[in-house]
Amino acid sequence: MKKLFAFIITVILSMHLFANVSLPKIFGNDMVLQRNKPIKIWGMASANEKISVQFNKQIKNTHADKLGNWFLFLDTENAGGPFQLIVTGENKITLNNILVGEVWICSGQSNMELQLAGWTKVDNSDEEINAANYPQIRQFEVPKTISTTLKNELSDGAWKICDPATAGNFSAVAYFFARELYKQLKVPIGIINSTMGGTQIESWISKSAFEKNNEFKKIADSVNKFSILEIKKMRSESVMKKVAAIRGASFTVSEINDWKNFDYDDSKWLTMQEPSEWGEEGFRYFGGIAWIRKTINIDEADTGKIATLELSKIADGDETFVNGIKVGNNHNWNDFRKYSIPAGILKAGKNVIAIRIFDDGGSTGLYGDEDDLKLTIGNKIISLAGNWLLNIESVSKSDSAVHKNDLPGLLFNAMINPLINYSIRGVIWYQGETNESRAYQYRKTLPLLINDWRQHFDQQNFPFLFVQLPGYCANHGNSNKGSWWAELRESQTKNLALPNTGMAVTIDVGETKNMHPSNKQDIGKRLAAVALHDVYKTEGEYTGPQFQSMKIESNKIILSFNHHQNGWLVKDKFARIKGFEIAGSDQNFYFANATIDGDKINVQNEKVVQPVAVRYAWVDDTSEANLFNKQMFPVAPFRTDNWKGITDEKKYSLIE
Repeated sequence: MKKLFAFIITVILSMHLFANVSLPKIFGNDMVLQRNKPIKIWGMASANEKISVQFNKQIKNTHADKLGNWFLFLDTENAGGPFQLIVTGENKITLNNILVGEVWICSGQSNMELQLAGWTKVDNSDEEINAANYPQIRQFEVPKTISTTLKNELSDGAWKICDPATAGNFSAVAYFFARELYKQLKVPIGIINSTMGGTQIESWISKSAFEKNNEFKKIADSVNKFSILEIKKMRSESVMKKVAAIRGASFTVSEINDWKNFDYDDSKWLTMQEPSEWGEEGFRYFGGIAWIRKTINIDEADTGKIATLELSKIADGDETFVNGIKVGNNHNWNDFRKYSIPAGILKAGKNVIAIRIFDDGGSTGLYGDEDDLKLTIGNKIISLAGNWLLNIESVSKSDSAVHKNDLPGLLFNAMINPLINYSIRGVIWYQGETNESRAYQYRKTLPLLINDWRQHFDQQNFPFLFVQLPGYCANHGNSNKGSWWAELRESQTKNLALPNTGMAVTIDVGETKNMHPSNKQDIGKRLAAVALHDVYKTEGEYTGPQFQSMKIESNKIILSFNHHQNGWLVKDKFARIKGFEIAGSDQNFYFANATIDGDKINVQNEKVVQPVAVRYAWVDDTSEANLFNKQMFPVAPFRTDNWKGITDEKKYSLIE
């Protein structure tokens, strides 16, 4: 009887709670609603409960369905406020200080996520935060969550008014975008911040979009067929096959202990380029312990001296040995390794550097600039970039946890789907770094995402504006070697063919050794310039020159562009244009002499007698590119050829 009584009380209490009308967490005090569009209001209540919504001068009524779901549309509103939103059912909800203006979702990975008071210091961040007194700019930060199933509700969240106490937590790019819009439009601006660092685009696309797309349908079929544990097991088996090809038989503890030693025979180890991303060597899902070794030669005059060993960053931890003697260790993936080698360890002739790498899964290896891998002895610098030798000590067992990039749709499910009923103006997007190795395929995945979101939001072809990747020395890529980042920028440019899209070119904003450039001001302003022109129909230049056509005359190529009507600007004290390359049919590129000829750019090189192709800023690190229009917008990277790139065959896979 006691159990029955407790059960009845529980049912009564749960029925009472369910009877309370509720709103999703995206609704709250201080929120911003979209102007000049029907405003959808929705929530939960008891079955068939009568719901009344009052806002400004409007009163709308509806009933919940038999499952307790309800929604209605408010008529369009002009910009203004503050207003109250009152929702009445068997209980009453009152939300205060609501504004009507422009609402934008900002999304992507770490460069959009980076806050004004972020881990990478934003230019003038202290001054910017102290001056951020804009009560009509508000941000809603979506909790960083993943889910294997579609979620209709967020786990938490609240709208924050922009002031010096809160601005440090705003997305820096989104803040500068919103501030520029506010200054020009003089209406409230709401930013819905749905971002997560280190995420690939596939995680932001719904599984249903994969199911409907011929290129990705097999991926969706695998997700439907196998559990995440089965997929993780298959990934582990794939890695183990690659490991077995390197290792052969298992090694004893004693044998592994010898891997740090000078006289160990590593002739059968796999050759690996460093710095590099090991995923491109077939170890995308590797987690465990690996060793790399490199043999170098030291002059007799340098023996007996103290030396400094620099090893860039190492994912995720390391123990480092020189000639069998430990010289340092570090387990913070984001630290540049710099170890002192005591006098007496280095000897004349051959010396061996051995690094034991602890990897938690995901990115693996040494990454940074080639100049970050070096041995310094006095004034002498020995580069350590290039060939190293690799072997695997152990592979971690696959865990049962689901991680952000494990499956397509994990972020869409938890961080986008709960927003799809909220009326918005559009989206700003900054992502691509994690997709660098599949750059060519990005010309299909980005439009897949754009169309997917537009379909789910069901708000016509809302504006979708994105940031083209800035300059960064990712893999030392260039025209002759191949460049992941150049190919990804090209894929981004290709997406301008989609209706109502826009791109902010930022190749001059990047930093050679920092993937997270500190100048977020110009990125936000350039996104705003595109929005002001394309969406809000303001006049004036809003983007940089883009390649239109070429004409070959003898040994030079004449290039035509748009968006330069007021003239050219060369950022160089000698007014020398940099960044152009030219090639003949042999596909070997040479730096081009580029000159301004009215509205045209002429390029040539005496080594290319019969030129056929030109490229501009076709390189990972675009810091040399220096051609702009008079409004200080940079020329967008381009190539005139369609020669095969280094990522053309790289495809998204759940296993390899």
